[in-house]
Amino acid sequence: MNRRFLIASGGTGGHFYPGLALGKELRRQGLAVLFIVRKNDPAAQILETHKLRYREIDFTGLPRSVNPLRHIRFVYKFFKSLLETRRIIKDFRPDAAIGTGGYISFPLIFTAHFMGIKTAVHDSNARLGLANKVCGKFADLFMLGLPVKKKIKNAVLTSTPIRREFAEKPDRNAVLEGLGLDPQKRTALIFGGSQGAKGLNAACAQIIRKLAPKLASWQFIHITGERWFGVIRQEYTGFSNVSVMPYSHEIYALMHVADLAVCRSGASTLAELMYCHLPAILVPFPHAAANHQFYNAKILANARCARLVPEDKNLAPHLAQVFERLTGKNRDLYYMRSAYSRLRIPNPMTAAKEIVRRLKNL
Repeated sequence: MNRRFLIASGGTGGHFYPGLALGKELRRQGLAVLFIVRKNDPAAQILETHKLRYREIDFTGLPRSVNPLRHIRFVYKFFKSLLETRRIIKDFRPDAAIGTGGYISFPLIFTAHFMGIKTAVHDSNARLGLANKVCGKFADLFMLGLPVKKKIKNAVLTSTPIRREFAEKPDRNAVLEGLGLDPQKRTALIFGGSQGAKGLNAACAQIIRKLAPKLASWQFIHITGERWFGVIRQEYTGFSNVSVMPYSHEIYALMHVADLAVCRSGASTLAELMYCHLPAILVPFPHAAANHQFYNAKILANARCARLVPEDKNLAPHLAQVFERLTGKNRDLYYMRSAYSRLRIPNPMTAAKEIVRRLKNL
């Protein structure tokens, strides 16, 4: 009988994309997979694009306010989601249930555990999210994308799965010429996640304009996010060595051709940097839950694969100082790239296969 796996995934990209990579690997191995996502989650559209089956449940995260009506609504949706999840489990009859983080994982892991279904959790970050801390108490297997200090029952370091497209090595000349850039110049890639990052965008544009005379041998790909595209493009008026875009569906190609990245430190981004051995200046999102992006960044910074620059009122001058050093005539980038080989974290490209192997053995 074909084995069946149920995955709760969605919310932020850091929770969803590892689940997507895992789901695609399960399907590639001929195993049945069904996703559970939050009602009206944009992740559903991505699953449809990849022809992966899913069911929606009506659930919401724990309210951060003291408004009693929001808490009453949460309790109602909590119990409703448990009933919806129970129906899905009875219909699909999975051999194992997997949560990849975020509050959507809890109804599945909690319900599956009490229905006698084997359960597994994957957390991509160096500091566990609240949902996974709770889910871990009901998990038969706890998989980690990055090392964590806290001792966790049934834990194993697997890395965070990334898209198979990252295994494709692009033609550097074709990629850069397609963006109107020079393949002979060193290239810095700037991005702040799918939504962009206001502070990071502004600081990078300011630095590139200010240091332009010293950066003649460099060029830049700046992915701004849709919201900031017009403003940042205007900042680069007259600069022929900068390609500005709101978003890229081919970030894997850009990361392969870049010599340096300036970016946030979400777990999926770090896994992609690790696979590409790409030196980076990491600017953690300061409002991430439990400041997890800072702890993610520290892992690469401590290994000397990256430099960590906090986002505060001094972001621009501090970033300029690090940026100027790394783009100068020194061997720092070479040593940063080499340092990845000393990281004791499994290969993100084979993480999905390793996770599936462990799921089969539950």
